[in-house]
Amino acid sequence: MATEVKRFAAIQDQFNTYIGDIVYATMTTVDRMGRPRARVLIPVWEIVDGQPVGWLATYKTPVKAAHLANNPHTTFSYWTARQNAVAIDTVAKWVDDLETKRHVWHLYRQTSPQGAGYDLGQFWQGPADPKLHVLHLAPWRVQVIRGTDLHSQIWQPNNVR
Repeated sequence: MATEVKRFAAIQDQFNTYIGDIVYATMTTVDRMGRPRARVLIPVWEIVDGQPVGWLATYKTPVKAAHLANNPHTTFSYWTARQNAVAIDTVAKWVDDLETKRHVWHLYRQTSPQGAGYDLGQFWQGPADPKLHVLHLAPWRVQVIRGTDLHSQIWQPNNVR
C-alpha cells in the first residue's frame, strides 16, 4: 500500500540513502511507436526549493536524442536486492549552457548529496567539452519503497496532483 506525502522532505532522507546505496539507475525512454528502451546510467540529484532536481551528464546518442525529442518523459528506477527501491518519473530537457554544465560537473565531482556521483573527467575533458551533454530532470512523481515491509511513499509536486 502506498502513502502519499505532501512535502518531499518527508521522503528525502530515504531517497538520498537509497540512491547513495544503489548509485546506478535504469533510465527508460520510449520511441515514437511507444516502445520502451532502457539503459543504465548515473544521474545526480539535488534539492532546490524543497524539491528534487536531477541532472544527467551523458552522450547525446541518436537513439536517446530521438526518443526525448518525441517524448521527454523518462523514468529512473533504482533497486537493490534488499528490495529498497526508488522510482523517479521526470520530464527531461537538454541543457547546453556552460554555466549549467559547470554546475553539473561540480555536482558529480562532489558526488552529489547522495554519494552517487563520480569524476566526469573520466569521460570528458571538462564542462566545455562539446561531447558532454546534460539533461535536466524535472520530477513529477517520486516513489520510495522500503524493502523490509514494502512500505511505499509517493511524492508529487503540488502542480501535478
